[in-house]
Amino acid sequence: MEGTTSRADLTGACLNLSNLVSASLKDATLVGCRVYGISAWHVYLKGTRQSELVITTGRQPTVTVDNLEVAQLIHLLLENSNIRNIIESVSSKMVLILGRFAPERKLVLDAIRDSLRKRNYSPVIFDFHQPTTRDISETVVALAHLSKFIIADLTDARSIPQELSMIVPNLPSVPVQPLLEQGASEYGMFEHFRRYPWVSAVIRYSDADDLIRRLRKDIVFPMESRVKELRPKT
Repeated sequence: MEGTTSRADLTGACLNLSNLVSASLKDATLVGCRVYGISAWHVYLKGTRQSELVITTGRQPTVTVDNLEVAQLIHLLLENSNIRNIIESVSSKMVLILGRFAPERKLVLDAIRDSLRKRNYSPVIFDFHQPTTRDISETVVALAHLSKFIIADLTDARSIPQELSMIVPNLPSVPVQPLLEQGASEYGMFEHFRRYPWVSAVIRYSDADDLIRRLRKDIVFPMESRVKELRPKT
């Protein structure tokens, strides 16, 4: 299956164990295909119709997904308990920090990260130092899905409104703590996010020292409590 199969109608095809690496499936139809064990890295899927892709063998209960890339991930999760454990471990400790940190405010970035590390979290910092592109947005959303909670510094926001608009409405299990330096103003669109119960009230801080003094009581504890509310144990 290597190469180009643009516009091909593969409805119901058995693609088990196929090598689709770097293949072009532009405008192809993939409906009801069997895709157990495929390799689908860097596949060109513009205009491709995908649905009801069967990722299990005939001897297993049928599991279907609607995306080749998702098919690979879900298969790994089903077959490899170590990967499931790794993802669960990452999501139990990872904190995504969003912000635009100019050089003179780098102290705030370092202070948040270092303080979270001391509390056994795995902070991931996303500094919007360049215009947001589709790739950047997709990366941020992917990181948000793996995070326990998100800290978003709205000071000099720029690209952050776009990222929050992709994250907040779609991730009700990931609480968000907005921060704002005293003297700065919230961007106009942020009012829209106040209606989501997993977005906490904005915390204003005067400097890095002030923020770190309050981090444990005003951010970490409330976020942990909110996570327990949003992700009740079954």
